[in-house]
Amino acid sequence: METEVEMEMETDASRRWSNATEPWPDYLEPSDREQYRRYRKRQSYGSSFLSREKSPIHRLEGRVLYDEKEASLYPSPTLFLEDIKQEVESFDAGGLEASPGRHTSSMKKKGTYSDKKSPQFEDRLGTGTQSLHPFLKTAKEEADEISDSGETTFARFASILDSSLQGFISFPDLILQFENTCREVSELLREEATGRHRVIEDRFMRQKAQMLLDEAATWSLLWYLFGKGIEDNLGDIIVSPSTSQQEVRDFVMLDHTAQLCLRVVQWLEDLASKAVDFDKKVKGWYTGSYLHKSGVWHQTQRLLRKKSGSSMLVHHLDFDAPTREQARIHPEDQKQEQALLEDVWVLLRAGRLKEACDLCRSAGQAWRAATLCGNGGYDACPSIEALRKMGKNRTLQAIELESGLGYQRRLWKWSCYCASEKISEQDAGRYEAAIFAAQCSNLKRLLPVCTDWESACWALVKSWLDIQVDLELVRLQQSKSEQIKNNGAEPDGNDALGDLSMEGSSGPDVWPRQVLDQQPRDIQTLFQKLHSGDLVPEAVCRGCKEQHRQIEMNLMVGDVSHLLDLLRAWITPPSNDNTGSRPHGHPQMIRFGAHLVLVLRHILPDDVKDAFQEKLQLIGDLILNTYAIFLFTQRREELVGVYASQLAPYLCVELYVHMMELRLNDSVHVKYKIFRSAMEYLPFFPGEASKGCVSEILDRVLMRSREVKPSTRHVKTEDPGEQHREGCLEKATTVQWLCFTPPSTISDSELVKAELLARALQHSNILFREFALISIWRTTKMPVGAHMLLSYLAEPLKQPTELLLSLEHHNVSENLKEFQDWREYYACDALYRNWLKIEMDNEDVSPIELSSEEREKAAVAARQALNASLSLLERKYTPWLTGIQDMPQDTIEGEWLELDGIAMFRLSSGDCLQPDATACTALTSALYACAGELATERQLSVDISICTGDEYCINVVLRCTALKGDGIGPCTAEDGGLLASVMAAAFKGELEHFEEGVALEVFQLDASYINKEGFREAPAKFIVQGLCRRCCIPELILRCMQIRISLADLPDGVHQFHNELVELIASPDSGLHRLFSQQQLQEFLLFGREFCIRSMEAEEESSIDATCY
Repeated sequence: METEVEMEMETDASRRWSNATEPWPDYLEPSDREQYRRYRKRQSYGSSFLSREKSPIHRLEGRVLYDEKEASLYPSPTLFLEDIKQEVESFDAGGLEASPGRHTSSMKKKGTYSDKKSPQFEDRLGTGTQSLHPFLKTAKEEADEISDSGETTFARFASILDSSLQGFISFPDLILQFENTCREVSELLREEATGRHRVIEDRFMRQKAQMLLDEAATWSLLWYLFGKGIEDNLGDIIVSPSTSQQEVRDFVMLDHTAQLCLRVVQWLEDLASKAVDFDKKVKGWYTGSYLHKSGVWHQTQRLLRKKSGSSMLVHHLDFDAPTREQARIHPEDQKQEQALLEDVWVLLRAGRLKEACDLCRSAGQAWRAATLCGNGGYDACPSIEALRKMGKNRTLQAIELESGLGYQRRLWKWSCYCASEKISEQDAGRYEAAIFAAQCSNLKRLLPVCTDWESACWALVKSWLDIQVDLELVRLQQSKSEQIKNNGAEPDGNDALGDLSMEGSSGPDVWPRQVLDQQPRDIQTLFQKLHSGDLVPEAVCRGCKEQHRQIEMNLMVGDVSHLLDLLRAWITPPSNDNTGSRPHGHPQMIRFGAHLVLVLRHILPDDVKDAFQEKLQLIGDLILNTYAIFLFTQRREELVGVYASQLAPYLCVELYVHMMELRLNDSVHVKYKIFRSAMEYLPFFPGEASKGCVSEILDRVLMRSREVKPSTRHVKTEDPGEQHREGCLEKATTVQWLCFTPPSTISDSELVKAELLARALQHSNILFREFALISIWRTTKMPVGAHMLLSYLAEPLKQPTELLLSLEHHNVSENLKEFQDWREYYACDALYRNWLKIEMDNEDVSPIELSSEEREKAAVAARQALNASLSLLERKYTPWLTGIQDMPQDTIEGEWLELDGIAMFRLSSGDCLQPDATACTALTSALYACAGELATERQLSVDISICTGDEYCINVVLRCTALKGDGIGPCTAEDGGLLASVMAAAFKGELEHFEEGVALEVFQLDASYINKEGFREAPAKFIVQGLCRRCCIPELILRCMQIRISLADLPDGVHQFHNELVELIASPDSGLHRLFSQQQLQEFLLFGREFCIRSMEAEEESSIDATCY
């Protein structure tokens, strides 16, 4: 019987040996072979593995290192490939510490390489967000590409943040969702980076996946530190007298340092546990999936039965034999033993004590399970969860009543310490020594197996926490003993046993001095040990320099001020960097920093924030603004509103003004995304002090659009008229922001819509006045800016205007009337220019060759222009551009009227004249002299200066006192009063004592009331309106005379038009003669004379033809 058993055991051993030496399966990577040797099971690749053979190759949209344009800059392919190699090496060497120097772009791959993500990748990225803002839901469906792969995280983070800001989820839940999002995207990136792409792309994906995983760890730490609450309701599990577990729990709840250590330990164990779960999910095998009874020393047993082992082989099979006999087991058993111990270590590191014990039992080493929980089989973690799991532990209570508080715990720790030292001395295995060292805070034996930052940090913090707990238990036991002595009672035998166990010492002497000396004294000392190369491996020291490790260490210390400085250095551009050509920092770090400062603002307790409230606000706004600009540069305008709403009001306004200016010439779709994001996340009207408002943004955009920018100012080598038209077009395009329909989801959407239209009318009239003064020249070029304004407002004004007219603060009725006047004027202007173009085209053809159709076309255009112009001029009850501004004297605080503008000198040939000091002085004198005696009576002042930064433009400022009828009371001066008359002469080029033929061409013109202190109080639009009447109506009449001359040759003639125009100008009721300058009246008479001559010639020719006939 014994022989049969022996033979069966030998057969089983040989079978195991053959299995251990069989060739590796072809599908296993080299890194997987060790796991295959340990677990003897196939790796479950699932759909990921099958897709290599059957599915088409998918690609994650993203950027690699160089695009084709950059490749073309290299003189040879060799230099190009060498540059790629160096950049990839820099990625590996620098890790994630430094920000990449360039934003990588896509490389097109030949063959069957696709530019689309796999369907599974797309589906999984689109899930996981709830309670999203309606506008942000559409953001994920947009086809706009982003320069960085996997950047749907931008939309997902914005959606989650928006849900929290609206109150759908709490900020602790927000942190957990951030962590889950990072893990999901990281997992997807790691699945994609499986060798199916180019080496550079795979490496770039893995790098990004690791960065997201590090970010998830930081969010998890933030939740454990500030998001996880303190649960103190233990119900009916409290026993009296209290046990060491209850005392420890009370100590940890009250002591800040111990509470911090406990939360950090739980955080690090949770990270390790999630890593174990990931291995189980992705790889199929995982830590703890061990073969049954594989911890039994089968090979050693076989050799002992055969009595053929070496002298160094153990002679007994109990677990103490190697240590007692100072011998070894069979090498194959030793490998299995080390593999088992490594798995036990991983499970302990993940806080899975029960699974580690189960693993030992399944492997046939139940004795090892007993050593892992030697404290009576209870979890030694000082957490509420462990206490609740233990319940009402009467056994522990009885033990500690007999032996003393924490006595069993100290015995167990002493045993673990002795075991760790003995195993280490015999070099019996570092994992076994580390397992025992972890139970007794023996860092000397524990740190060597911690090969990464998280493990080393866990070892230090857990050891420090255990020491704090042990010392607290000693203090409690001593205080209890002293209390008994003070009460006059003699200590019983149990107390004597407790004193004996402490070796007659107190305080730290209950532990080996070596263990206590290894522990940090505070959190700063702990991090110094992590940086020390003498205590931890080099990889741990390198990990301390990584960005997220530094963030985590600052969070643990609570040094938010230094954390903000780090984020600012990594994210925001340097102060000496004025190029602004590219964002500073990695896109994922910019995104993380923006969300981190927002979370810190909302989740930190007020007493903690008080120390750095101002810094958190200032640097936080700087980081948020940087991220918003980054989203804008990546064409994700719809996401900006979530973050802009959290900025300081002035920064929010500046951000939107900047975006609107840069996207002014983009498509309507892009501009509406910016408009809608502002409407949905910002209040329209001022009132909320913590947020910028849309009305202020629009006011700033409109104001800045009228400024003369360097890009639109005249330069000597370019056509002045073309420069003016470009400037007018930009000014007009800005009004489109006011013509968008606000989303119906905002409050008072109809009122906001009416408010926008009222502002559009008001600003359009200002621009109409400027455009009219620019376009008084008789050319065929249309004032495109004015006609664009008319097209923008055509559709909004078709809607019902009841709510619009109810707005009082914008003088809507007056603005609407003025808008209608300008619409009629520009219709006349367009008809005139159309006729002029036809007439100039006909002049290029000889009268003999000119067809009758062309003559008729010109005649029809001329009649249309004449009829439209006469219809405007002959209005009796509502003359063109004559609104009465009813402002009684008691409502006007100011005593002055001011007219200021930006203009340039223009010659009659169309060229511009560069101003100098002499020209400015001469213009000042000419303007002053133009007012005559009124200059003294009205205290007229004239200030002319050359614009700063533009040598072709001048600033013109005229100021005079306000009088009744000209600025005070009912403004009967419908022609603009003194200031308008003076400026009209300059615009017409008819200033006396000034260079003949030189006129002013205006870019910007404003009039306002000035109070006694010199501040502007209200606009004085009657001045600019009167100036337009002085310039536009005479020009319109002269154009009619010009058109009339072209019709003089026709048989029916237009003699009635001539009489009507003369009577209109001469009529004292119309007062139009006051609008004409002397030269304009002379030109009118010359046109009339030429008309009469041509009419007489036509009649004479007609009579001759009739006689001949």
